[in-house]
Amino acid sequence: MDGPSPRLGDHVMRAGIQSAGRRIAQRARPTPSLEMAEAVIARALDHVFPAAQIEVRQHGRVLLSRAYGWLDPEARQHPTRPDTLFDLASVTKLFVVTAFMTLVEEGKVGLDQPVCTVLSDFRGVRPIRPYEDPLQPGAFVTVEAGPAERVDEVDADRVTFRNLLIHNAGLPAWRPLYREGDPEAARRLALTTYFSYPIGARVVYSDIGLILIGMAVERLTGLRLDEAVARRVTRPLEISGISYFDCRQEQAAAGSGHTLAHRGSLPAPQSLNVAPTEYCAWRGRRIVGEVHDENACSLGGIAGHAGLFTTAHDLATFGQSFLDALQTGETASGASAHRRIDESGEQQATRGTEDPTRPILRRATVAEMTCLQAQDGAIRRGLGFALWSPDPEASGNPFSQAAFGHTGFTGTSLWMDPARDLVVASLTNRVYYGRDGHGIAAFRVALHRAIVEAIDESGDGIPGSRDA
Repeated sequence: MDGPSPRLGDHVMRAGIQSAGRRIAQRARPTPSLEMAEAVIARALDHVFPAAQIEVRQHGRVLLSRAYGWLDPEARQHPTRPDTLFDLASVTKLFVVTAFMTLVEEGKVGLDQPVCTVLSDFRGVRPIRPYEDPLQPGAFVTVEAGPAERVDEVDADRVTFRNLLIHNAGLPAWRPLYREGDPEAARRLALTTYFSYPIGARVVYSDIGLILIGMAVERLTGLRLDEAVARRVTRPLEISGISYFDCRQEQAAAGSGHTLAHRGSLPAPQSLNVAPTEYCAWRGRRIVGEVHDENACSLGGIAGHAGLFTTAHDLATFGQSFLDALQTGETASGASAHRRIDESGEQQATRGTEDPTRPILRRATVAEMTCLQAQDGAIRRGLGFALWSPDPEASGNPFSQAAFGHTGFTGTSLWMDPARDLVVASLTNRVYYGRDGHGIAAFRVALHRAIVEAIDESGDGIPGSRDA
């Protein structure tokens, strides 16, 4: 890494170390009752979403792992199963960021290295403009940068990978890549887009920035992104039920005048065992077994910002790896003990013993990722991660101030709370009913609050940790 942040560790590292001791001391405690959390899910079924999975872990122990609802909600047939796959949407970003951070650890790229040194087309002075509103066709969003930042152009050469990861690079939140016609044209628009505010002036969550991170992973590894993520993240963690779904065959069929809904080659959602998402006007069909995000689809279904499908169990396993890193991720020599798959496809031990249960990243790396890197009002960002927010309507607010996680537009989320040694993976297909986000936002807060209250009432929480 380019030199650790002066904030490295904060209360996140302390919470991780403290909870490691609690794992031993508190294993004999009764399992918290999560009936109220399940009641929150029951109230949301058929209203906020038709299908869901959840897995809750504390001290590495599974407290709750269940599936709810139906893959065919109209007929109330084909119940959701524990192995049903859900479209992760933006939770995909965490897997891509993790792959990128393995490259940082290996010295192949630096956090404060300019993006243009890896992606040569991302350079030059560009104008600042409002960007297209993805939820209101025809409308544009202007980012107010403040009177001290009255400039009308940005030099892309100055943007670093850290800027991309903490979402203060000046990039627009979104651009309509899917209108470009083919994956290469979509990639070109991401690389050459205008800016929407000066670098560092605001924190604006940007899909474009993570699309660029995905491109950088491909450039640095020489692998397509799905294979790079598999070799560096999911295979070493022995997560088998996760994958990108390649959209290019579907796009070719649509281009020939046939859609998946009519050509008979796509099974019904229940036979695919994939939670269906929205009826997409652009594609002319309900989406199942294909990424919901139009821009990810236009990139072939494999992108840095969206595209992965998995189960709550496998997502919780991924989340657990971050808590494990904070607690046990360093050997006596300060090296991380884990395995990766090298770019030739061979499994290799890196910096330590061949123990597949060990974290992907070093403790210091995860501490850097989960400490405060940028703040804009109630928005607090780490490297790739959203951090606990004082906003009571934020999904992470019920957790301790050490918490970190991410949400996805389709109705997915993953949160880790080191102070409680807690992982909550929640997957839904809330976009089945449309794109209004109010219902899922309230559901996440209610679910997380019910889980935290149950754990704290059991005596296995951290009294006063939210005030730490």
